[in-house]
Amino acid sequence: MAKIVVLDDELTMVQVIGDLLRDEGHEVLPFTDGQAAAHAIASVGPDLVITDLYLAPSRPHGMEILRRCREVVPPPVVIVITGYGSIQTAVEAMQQGAFDFVEKPFNIDHFKLAVQRAVNHRKLLNETVWLRRQLKRKYQFDQIIGTAPAMQTVFKLVERVANTNSTVLLLGESGTGKELVARALHYNSNRQLAPFVPINCSALPEALLESELFGHCRGSFTGAITDKVGLFEAADGGTIFLDEIGTMSPVLQSRLLRVLQEREIRRVGENTAIPVNVRVVAATNESLEKRIAAGTFREDLYYRLNVISIQLPSLRERRDDIPLLVSHFLKERIRPRAGKPCRVTRQTMAVLEAYDWPGNVRELENAMERAATLCESDVIRTTDLPSHILAATKSDLLPGGHEEVATLPFAGDSGASTLKTGVAGEIDASASAPAAATTLVSLKEFLRDQEHAHIQVALRACGGSKEQAALLLGISLPTLYRKLGEAPNVP
Repeated sequence: MAKIVVLDDELTMVQVIGDLLRDEGHEVLPFTDGQAAAHAIASVGPDLVITDLYLAPSRPHGMEILRRCREVVPPPVVIVITGYGSIQTAVEAMQQGAFDFVEKPFNIDHFKLAVQRAVNHRKLLNETVWLRRQLKRKYQFDQIIGTAPAMQTVFKLVERVANTNSTVLLLGESGTGKELVARALHYNSNRQLAPFVPINCSALPEALLESELFGHCRGSFTGAITDKVGLFEAADGGTIFLDEIGTMSPVLQSRLLRVLQEREIRRVGENTAIPVNVRVVAATNESLEKRIAAGTFREDLYYRLNVISIQLPSLRERRDDIPLLVSHFLKERIRPRAGKPCRVTRQTMAVLEAYDWPGNVRELENAMERAATLCESDVIRTTDLPSHILAATKSDLLPGGHEEVATLPFAGDSGASTLKTGVAGEIDASASAPAAATTLVSLKEFLRDQEHAHIQVALRACGGSKEQAALLLGISLPTLYRKLGEAPNVP
């Protein structure tokens, strides 16, 4: 079941514990020498370490074994045993990271229960680590869709500031993906194993928001029947995301300013300061400068928040990304819920690219989900789009009859930003090859065309700079020139 290191300077005790654990189905690595045990802990990576607290002189103390365990990634769970136990040594061992404390001579049933609890705890830790790795993978930079130059600028800035402790202010219209970027900042930083705590500052009235952010003590106001831990405490070691920060009341602004300055909070109804280690990422969809001019937002708080600002472009400023986003939504989100593959027509895509999207990416996703749910077949046509989108579209973009099914680019492929039309076949949004053409070309010609299209996308993303495009593609500059069929400019 579990790999367990047992360390005690009494050989008989090691043998007794080892036999008990083997009877329970565990793999046991027994040691009477602390140095050998420490080496095994570092090299083998056990699930559980059971160590005597007081070992023979000249050998590592049980506290030293605890320290060695903390250096392992992931660290094993530790149970400390001793024949010279006291409340003080128990507290000290637990403070140093021990999971449990057992005093000799121990009751066998109690000991087995302690081991089972420790093994279960390790399983939960493993599951937590796995889940956090999945979250990190989900919020890696390449999971944020966009090849437009404006988005490439955002990616570069996010990547540079992610692993810092600097406060970040995200600017952009509603629906541009500010929380997605905030999560990317967190899960690509050294705080990724600590909590990410989001809150919408406009969703709660002032009194409730204060209690949510800073917590309260029992009796501090009517209804406060127990102590409450605030979100800043809950996010300790991690990141707190304050969305719509511009709606925060002046009183809460002053309290937030103190948190940013002093790195400590006070619960409602208490005077005791509680230190917190939290990175603040704030977001707003309105101009804080205008609020400062109107006297509704503190200027000193604005400068505290605006250490690093990231402007997220609206969807109408990066229309080239619309085919990629549509492909992503149909493949990764809408298709699994609808239970069927969905495709779009070329005319539908033209309408989507022409619309201004005041609700940005969020509105696009909702529109595609609606169309995929209501379309009569597996093809989304212009008539399946919401009426307000069609009403805002120029009449010359609306088809008069037949609509051609289009091949969507792959949302996971940075080179897929161009839209191609299927001539004789129809293709799923999740397909990995273009629609079958009436006249097939050789594989070599097909691959050459795909490679050339990919290079063109990279060049557009880099503003035409061949040097930057070569770096982005991971090839040398001469190789790029060769693939483009051009001669390098030699002075």
